[in-house]
Parts: sequence; C-alpha cells; structure tokens
Amino acid sequence: MKKTMWIALTITAIVGISALVVSFKSGDIETPDYKVVKSFGDVEIREYPQMIVAQTSLANSSFENAGSSGFRTIAGYIFGGNQGNQKIAMTAPVVMNMGDSATMYFVMPKQYQKDQLPTPNSANVKIVEEAPKTLAVIRFGGFSSDEKIKRYCQKLEETLTKNNIPWKGEFMFMGYNAPWDVINRRNEVAVEVAVTKIN
Repeated sequence: MKKTMWIALTITAIVGISALVVSFKSGDIETPDYKVVKSFGDVEIREYPQMIVAQTSLANSSFENAGSSGFRTIAGYIFGGNQGNQKIAMTAPVVMNMGDSATMYFVMPKQYQKDQLPTPNSANVKIVEEAPKTLAVIRFGGFSSDEKIKRYCQKLEETLTKNNIPWKGEFMFMGYNAPWDVINRRNEVAVEVAVTKIN
C-alpha cells in the first residue's frame, strides 16, 4: 500500500514538473504591459496598469529561504489547486515583495477578471487586485541570491536619490525564468515612485 502511494506521488510530481517546464519553455509566456516613461542610465521608470494577482504570504523576506516555498504554493493554485481543478496559464515575472510582511505573487493572465478566477483550495493563496502604479526598475542577469538582490536594490536606491526621486513602500524582486534556465536569465528589482516627482 505504501509503495503504491509513493509511486502515485512520484508520478504526480513528475507530471507537475513537466507542466511547469512546458509552461516556461513555450516562448509564449504572457508578461504585464507597461510603458517606459523615463530612463536614468540602466534604471527605467515604468507605468503599470491594474493587475489581478494570486498572492501568498512568506515566512520571511529572504529569496533563498522563502522563495521556493512561495513559488510552489502559487504554482499549485494555477496547476489545478482550486475549485474546479482549473489550469491557469503561467505568466512572468514572479514577484516577491521584500518587506516585513513579505509576499509573493503571480500576475493572472489578462483574459481574467477577478470574479472569473477559481477559488484557491489553499487558504494561503489570495486573489487580489494590484492598483496601477509607477515603478523604478533595474535589471540584472544570472542567478539570483539575497546578496545580489540587495546589491541591486542599493544601486536602484542610489540612482533615485541622485535624481531626487522619492520612493514609497518596499522593494520587490521580479524573476522571469524557470530555475533550470541557465542562459539569458532576466531578473529585476523595483520600487514604487511618485510619477509627479519625475522630471
């Protein structure tokens, strides 16, 4: 009985991972629309529209310690862990808000309104609306780590300070690749800014 159960769990895990691979490798992954309104060297000021997201709380703001568990929680929702067992297309980036109350979310495909999305089976997943916002964003490649994210947050902060652009809220990390992607990795850190203060 135990052997049969372990075989079933292994098959389920393989199917889930395979679906994740196909989702990331398809080349058709949807990303949010945004408008670049200003650039300061390698920093872009972007306007994002309202978005519907599937969000979960994290134990802490460490990418290395909490990122994987947050990713699995939300991936479970979009791969059928919801009422109706509905599959929802993977999008990019995966966003991690790195404040005291750390969260992670996937943006839902544009085709959905909030009331059209299935209810999560997990109480740890919430469907919420992210208001339109203007973000200052800096991009970097390679694999991410807490040290690397911190370094680029500091670089972003220095650029905003130099150009007298105030920011608000917590910094966030945005990852665009699957863990197994080795080349052409895209990562970003961002923070919300007041668009009226941008000259």
